[in-house]
Amino acid sequence: SNTLRHSAYPSADAGGGLVVYPTYGRHRCSAIAIDAPSSLTGVTPIRWGYTSVQGFRDEMEDDIVIRSDAVDSFSYAAVFDGHAGSSSVKFLREELYKECVGALQAGSLLNGGDFAAIKEALIKAFESVDRNLLKWLEANGDEEDESGSTATVMIIRNDVSFIAHIGDSCAVLSRSGQIEELTDYHRPYGSSRAAIQEVKRVKEAGGWIVNGRICGDIAVSRAFGDIRFKTKKNDMLKKGVDEGRWSEKFVSRIEFKGDMVVATPDIFQVPLTSDVEFIILASDGLWDYMKSSDVVSYVRDQLRKHGNVQLACESLAQVALVK
Repeated sequence: SNTLRHSAYPSADAGGGLVVYPTYGRHRCSAIAIDAPSSLTGVTPIRWGYTSVQGFRDEMEDDIVIRSDAVDSFSYAAVFDGHAGSSSVKFLREELYKECVGALQAGSLLNGGDFAAIKEALIKAFESVDRNLLKWLEANGDEEDESGSTATVMIIRNDVSFIAHIGDSCAVLSRSGQIEELTDYHRPYGSSRAAIQEVKRVKEAGGWIVNGRICGDIAVSRAFGDIRFKTKKNDMLKKGVDEGRWSEKFVSRIEFKGDMVVATPDIFQVPLTSDVEFIILASDGLWDYMKSSDVVSYVRDQLRKHGNVQLACESLAQVALVK
């Protein structure tokens, strides 16, 4: 895990898809599965369902948001995987949606189908929200507030979806039963191309990796918040010296050239062709305990049996609990 992780009940407006929110004992997970029009259910509209199972933690740090805008005819779904407190997630719940809607010009930008323009708009939206969050944390948060959050957002308009993603959650698509992983894990460890790039970026910014964690601390390399790796990097170094985690001599050699943790998202365009059955967005609390192939197979079997998205998601949560 990054640090801590929790489930929270979502707000769901009208729309479509499957929202899965399983929590595994001390493990927490939030997930959304978009049930696309397909032969699995015989239902034309996209549908939403959701469930939540709470673990043993006292504080909710994960959250999901689902919005369907009837006026602008697009849907928005987001999975937030919080860590080190819930302040960042609480801020992002409303602010990221508003910023994305504004950046997309209330949906009009989606009409043009210009992916480059949409990509630029969503990147600016994420980075703007992060700047605002850091200011908010400094002004309103506890002095020790080091909270942060990953985010995986999907925006659906007609027969196309756009994913904006930072962190180590994952989006997986089922295309006629075949699995396609749509996102990369933003982690400072591993042998994947994405991991190698993240490690390189962190080191170029002046950071270092210890046991798969940036500065021996955080195991995710892109996230909102995490102020100590952004605007308070020098404070983080001083605190480390005071706590005996590293020496003054070591710190004297550190020269930061950028932020070690960033909120610049990967943007993906996913055409919702007739062979797309559903898309699952989930935090690592699901994927760390269930293989993506097992999750997709289970949801697919459930939809074939009864076509009820809500039941499928509740059932998946129960299966995940015993992992």
